[in-house]
Amino acid sequence: MSRYWNEFPRYEQPDAGELRRKSDASKKKAQSRGKILEPVQVQGRNIAKTWWGKAWCDNLERYADYESRLGRGKRYVRNGSVIDLKIQKGKILARVQGTRKTPYKVEIRISPLSEEKCQDILSRCGKKLENLEALLGGDFPDEMKELFQGKGGLFPEPREISFNCSCPDWALMCKHVAAALYGVGARLDENPLLFFELRGIDVGRFIDVALENRVEALLANMDRKSSRVLDDGDLGTLFGVL
Repeated sequence: MSRYWNEFPRYEQPDAGELRRKSDASKKKAQSRGKILEPVQVQGRNIAKTWWGKAWCDNLERYADYESRLGRGKRYVRNGSVIDLKIQKGKILARVQGTRKTPYKVEIRISPLSEEKCQDILSRCGKKLENLEALLGGDFPDEMKELFQGKGGLFPEPREISFNCSCPDWALMCKHVAAALYGVGARLDENPLLFFELRGIDVGRFIDVALENRVEALLANMDRKSSRVLDDGDLGTLFGVL
């Protein structure tokens, strides 16, 4: 008697060597046609090294509808299967090498930041000029950790992100989508300001507004007497001068 599960097709996962060979072949073919690729290159086991890159990768578990895809996605990005990754306003476009010769096309769409969240990050960053200097230098201050990772943080919620891949996998987040998203974590290591681009924020405008708000706050407090300023009488008492 025939049994359904015994006849169900099973797909073998390609090994690391096969993935690398196919990835190299796909990159050479694309380059011969004049296409400019931006591959994700990961050194070692850690996909991301900065706290914000790691936080992005940790956040991916909120999107997965099948846990095994995350593990396979990590393997794919470590093997160099993400042969092209471009981050644009509200969109991630990637080509990920899989079992077939032609890489799969991945498109991930992310909603822009709400006005409320944008004002929140403006307020946090503008409290100290050092924060703005760090952002301009391509670094996220430690004070922003809670802003990204906390409840209602800046990382997109599952309802703010959608996936599409040309592979036949039925899962919303297939391993190719997972690999592309992990690749974003590695790319944010190199340039954290890409996060603003992804969430639809003009970095130059953001910095200008944050500086304007900071200057306005300083001017508003100019006439206020600080409790740290001593009167002449207080100075005499302090130094024992009559």
